[in-house]
Amino acid sequence: MERRVGEILEQLEGIIAARKAASTERSYTSQLLAGGVPKISKKVTEEAGELVEAAATESDERVVAEAADLFYHALVLLACRGLTLEQVETTLAGRFGMSGLEEKAARSSAS
Repeated sequence: MERRVGEILEQLEGIIAARKAASTERSYTSQLLAGGVPKISKKVTEEAGELVEAAATESDERVVAEAADLFYHALVLLACRGLTLEQVETTLAGRFGMSGLEEKAARSSAS
């Protein structure tokens, strides 16, 4: 069965939303959400560091596993804030057609 890119992330986003609504103590996701932005942010920072470290010294499989961990925790952080993958996708889509330097300058001037 072939999947389109992003399908699993959308499914994961739905599971995270269900855990947020159910708030069961037996769920790691629910425990993260109960800890709020500070707890989830700490995990995102940790996972980002692990990804960078793996990229420098470990196998491709380990890098992919760490990237998956980072994506998961980033989705939990978005859910905690009431934000969606669709919003991230819209932002990324809006960046097409301009160079990275132009995009960065546009963000800086908007701040």
